[in-house]
Amino acid sequence: MLLRIANLAVRRAKLLTALSVVAVVAMAALGFGAFGKLSSGGFDDPNAPSTKAADRIEDKFGGDTNLVLLVRSTSGGLDAPAATARGKAITAGLKDEATVGGVLSYWDRGGKDLLSRDGTQALVLAHVKGGDKEQDTNAEKLIDKYGGERDGVRVQAGGNTAVGKDVSAQVGKDLAVAETIAVPITLILLVLAFGSLIAALLPLVIGLIAILGTFAELYLIGSVTDVSIFALNVTTALGLGLGIDYGLLLVSRFREQLAHGDDVADAIRRTVTTAGRTIAFSSATIIAALAALLLFPMFFLRTFAYAGIGVVAIAAISALFVVPALLMLLGHRVNKGRLPGSRAVRRPDSAFWGRLASTVMRRPALTALPVLAVLLAAASPLLGISFGTPDERVLPESAESRQVATAMRAGFDANDDSAIQVVTTRGVSDAELDPYAEKLSRLPGVVQVNASTGTYHDGAAEPAGPAAATMTRPDAQRLTLTHDLQPRSDRAQDLVTAVRDVPAPAQALVGGTDARLVDAKDSIGDRLPLAIAWVAVTTFVLLFLFTGSVVQPLRALVLNTISLTAAMGAMVWIFQDGHLSGLLGFTAQPMDTAMTVLMFVIVFGLSMDYEVFLTSRIKELHDAGAEPAEAVTTGLSRTGRIVTMAAGLLAVSFFAFGTSSVSFIQMFGLGSGLAILIDAVAVRGVLVPAAMRILGRTAWYAPAWLRRVHGKVGVSETPEPKAPVNA
Repeated sequence: MLLRIANLAVRRAKLLTALSVVAVVAMAALGFGAFGKLSSGGFDDPNAPSTKAADRIEDKFGGDTNLVLLVRSTSGGLDAPAATARGKAITAGLKDEATVGGVLSYWDRGGKDLLSRDGTQALVLAHVKGGDKEQDTNAEKLIDKYGGERDGVRVQAGGNTAVGKDVSAQVGKDLAVAETIAVPITLILLVLAFGSLIAALLPLVIGLIAILGTFAELYLIGSVTDVSIFALNVTTALGLGLGIDYGLLLVSRFREQLAHGDDVADAIRRTVTTAGRTIAFSSATIIAALAALLLFPMFFLRTFAYAGIGVVAIAAISALFVVPALLMLLGHRVNKGRLPGSRAVRRPDSAFWGRLASTVMRRPALTALPVLAVLLAAASPLLGISFGTPDERVLPESAESRQVATAMRAGFDANDDSAIQVVTTRGVSDAELDPYAEKLSRLPGVVQVNASTGTYHDGAAEPAGPAAATMTRPDAQRLTLTHDLQPRSDRAQDLVTAVRDVPAPAQALVGGTDARLVDAKDSIGDRLPLAIAWVAVTTFVLLFLFTGSVVQPLRALVLNTISLTAAMGAMVWIFQDGHLSGLLGFTAQPMDTAMTVLMFVIVFGLSMDYEVFLTSRIKELHDAGAEPAEAVTTGLSRTGRIVTMAAGLLAVSFFAFGTSSVSFIQMFGLGSGLAILIDAVAVRGVLVPAAMRILGRTAWYAPAWLRRVHGKVGVSETPEPKAPVNA
C-alpha cells in the first residue's frame, strides 16, 4: 500500500499538488464558517439528574436562573427616579422577550430578597431559553440590549450564560494572541531545525491542510450537533504540531536517502515505506487514544474527539500524499535556502544523542534512578488533587460576569443564581409538600426554602408570598434552596447529596450549579476506568502489531504514564495549590475535571507519537541484525534530534496558550507543553535506553503463538523492495 502511494507521488506529483491546492481552497471556504457553529457549554451530562431537573424546570416553570443583571446607581441610589425607571424597564422588557422565561426582579412585588445588604445594588434574574448554542446567541443579544451604563445607572451581566459569553470572547482573543506568538517563533525554529528555508516550509503545509480540513469538519458537525468552541485551540495546536512532527520525519529521511546516493524517485519510495509507515502507525495510536473521549457523554469532551481524530487523520493523509509529491517536485532543491553552518543540522545522525544513549546503556540504573526520582517528586501533588468544573473564576477579575458573581457573594444574603433547585416529577399536595420543605430548610447551610406553601427558615414557615403561584403546577412542584455556602465548594456539594437523601413525597430531581458539578464528576468518574482501559488496551495491541513484542507495549505504557503523571502533578502544584498564580494571573481552584481528562488523553497520544518514532528506528536496526545496544544507540542518534526538535516546536504551540486569560486553557497549554518536553527529553533520552539495556533481548519477547499472529497480521518496519516507476 505504501509503495503504491510512493509510486503515485513519483508519477503524478503535479496532479497531487494541484488537487491539494483545490482541496485547501475548498476547506478554507467551508472551514471559516465553523466559528459561527461553536458554543461555550458542553460540561454537563445530558442524562444526569441535574440536567433532567433543568429540563423539567424549563418545561414547567420557565427555567432556572442563568442570566443575572446587577443594577446599581452611580448617583442617587436605587430609589432615584432614573434607577427605578431603568429597573422596571428591564424587568418588563425581559418578561416580553420570547427567548426569556422565569424572570424575578427586585422591582417585582415581593422582590426584597434581591436587594443587597447595603441597599445599593439590586438583581434581575432570568432564564435564557434554548440549547447551549442558542443560549449563547440569545444571551449576547440580551446583554447588549439591557446592559451597560446610561443615565447614571450601571447594569452588569452575570450568571452562567454571561460567563459563557465572556469565556467565548476571551478564548477568541487568546487564540489570536497565541497564534501570533506561536507561528513566527515556530517558523524561525523550523528554519534553524532544518537548516533550510524550503525544507522548513513543508511541515507548515501539513499543518495548514490539517487545520483547515478540521475547521471544515467542525463546520459540518456543528451543523447537526453541538460543538465546543474550545476545539479551536486543540485543532490549531495539534495541526501545527503534527505537521512539524510528520514533516521532520519525512524530510529528514528523504535527505538521509539522498545523502546515501539514492536518486529522487528511490528516495521517495524509501521515505514513504519507512518514515511513512511510522507516520501511519503513529497517527493510528493517537486516534485510538482520542477515541476514548467518545466514551464520555459531555459534548465538550466528545468535540475534542471529533476535532482531534480529524486533525490527526488529515495531517497523516497530507503527510503521506502531499509532502511526497512536493518532495518529488523539489528533489535536491529541498536544501535550497541553506543557513550558514547548517551542515551539522542536516546530518542524519546526532553525536550528542548517540553519546547519551551509550552512557545510559553503560550505567542504566545510575542514570535512570535520578530522573525517576525527579519525575516521581513532580507527580506527588497528585495525591492531593481535587476536581471541579469551570465557573466565573476561570476568567480574569476584569471580566464583567466575574465581577457580578463577586458582588453577589459579598453583598447579598442569598440569591437564586447559586440556589439548589428541586422539582418533582408529579403533582404534590400542600399536606405532602409542607413537611418536605421543612426538612430541607433544616439542612446545614440552607438559608431558606421557597415553595408554593411558604418560605421556610430552619423548619419554621412563613406565609407564601406573591411568587408562590409560580412554584406550583398540577403535575409538578418546584422548591428553591438558597444557602450561604461557597458555590462549588466541598460543603456545597455535600449539601446536594444531603438534599437528595431527604425522602420526598414524589420523585424529586435536584439541579442547580452545585448539583451539575456533582453529576459531572460522577459521570466522568464512572467512565474514566473504561476510558483508561480503552487507551491501554488499544495502545498495547497497536504497539504489539508494530513491534511483535509484548514487552515493548508494557514498557511504553509504564514510561509514558510516569512522564504524564509528572506533568499533571506540576499542574496541580501550580493551578490548584496556587503557586505562580501571581505570575500567570489566575485564581487557584480545583482542577477542571473535563480539561484534566482531555490533557491526559491528548498528551498520552502525543507521547505515543514519539514512542513510535524512536521504536521504529530501533526495530528497523534490530530486524537488520544489529545487537540490542547498537540498535538503541544508533536508533536514538538517528531520531533523538528529530524527536526533541519536534517536541520543542510542538511545545511552543501549547505554551503559547499559557498567555490565555482563561485559567483552564492556561493549564491545558502549559501542562501539555511540559509533558511533551518531559517525554521527549527525560523518557526518550534516558528512561527508554535504560529500560532497553535492562531488558536486553527480552525487550522483543512474545510467546510463540503471538509471534505467529504477528507474522500474519503484524506491521513490518522493513521497507518494501524498490519497484520501477511503472510498477
